[in-house]
Amino acid sequence: MTTLVIIAKECLPGRVKTRLHPAVSFEQAAELAAASLADTLAVGSELCADRRILAFDGLVPPPGSGDYEIVPQVVGELDTRLAAIFDAADGPTLLLGMDTPQLVAGDIAEVFPWPDDADFVFGPAHDGGFWCLGMREPRGELIQGVPMSRDDTGARQLDRLRAAGGSIRMLTSLTDVDTIREAHAVADAAPETRFARTLARTLRTQQLMGAVA
Repeated sequence: MTTLVIIAKECLPGRVKTRLHPAVSFEQAAELAAASLADTLAVGSELCADRRILAFDGLVPPPGSGDYEIVPQVVGELDTRLAAIFDAADGPTLLLGMDTPQLVAGDIAEVFPWPDDADFVFGPAHDGGFWCLGMREPRGELIQGVPMSRDDTGARQLDRLRAAGGSIRMLTSLTDVDTIREAHAVADAAPETRFARTLARTLRTQQLMGAVA
């Protein structure tokens, strides 16, 4: 049985995608985050996962989460929250973030069902982090203590997996959306996504407001 876990927070202004400001307002950044999460949830629903979980930090479940069991995140730094997810997991588990709206099912379909020749699955991000992490036998200790949100986070996480032994299935590299430059690049690469449509609408609104001003 292979489990898919998406980790996300409620998309409230000033709480998500704050690095998109001041290029967009905090309200617009929250709308972009919500669109990115909706794209990710939709891809997850296409996969042949035996169980789908949304590890959620917030009060109001997001649209599109009907196929998911919603469980609260533990309190703590990101490495602690990720470790808790794996410690609570039963059997092969793949964890996804909410920051890669360009993701398509084909990028991770090979993990469902879990491949016989992989103990770990790792999806590197272009900023030096990672966009997905999977373990055949989930062990939170393999991520606890890894420094997060740094340009060497992915390298350090890979070192942990290699030190644990076993085979690692590497997936394609993707761009996490944190900055407005990354937002434009991802939207250009995946114009059919909710995220790209939301960004286009945001830019049109800004142009109109600028014209009025």
